[in-house]
Amino acid sequence: MTLAQCRIVDLPKITDPRGNLTFIEGNSHVPFDIKRVYYLYDVPGGAERGGHAHKDLQQLIIAMSGSFDVVLDDGREKKRFHLNRSYFGLYVCNMIWRELDNFSSGAVCLVLASNAYSESDYYRDYDEYLQALGLNG
Repeated sequence: MTLAQCRIVDLPKITDPRGNLTFIEGNSHVPFDIKRVYYLYDVPGGAERGGHAHKDLQQLIIAMSGSFDVVLDDGREKKRFHLNRSYFGLYVCNMIWRELDNFSSGAVCLVLASNAYSESDYYRDYDEYLQALGLNG
């Protein structure tokens, strides 16, 4: 997998004077069935999250409130995405290393995932990740 497969997804935005609405449908707005939803919040200033890659899991990452950066790395190049709108999501395919940082005060990061949690799906050591890609040693 490469960074070229990761992209910003423009989600539907229904504008109404009473408040806007955005929806996300699995296998429509994201190329997978949504099997798990989780969110990060109350992230202390200067803290980083992520620091791993997934063997099979795909994700859509959304800034529901506030803003933060997502740094994606495919072992060959890195790209930084600044997320700050709830109607944009960042699609992250499997085998991409990700780190989240630069959280604003009150930021909420929503993640839609293609699979239920499984510790065996993670690469938590960057050198092991590179080795799995055939780029180390």
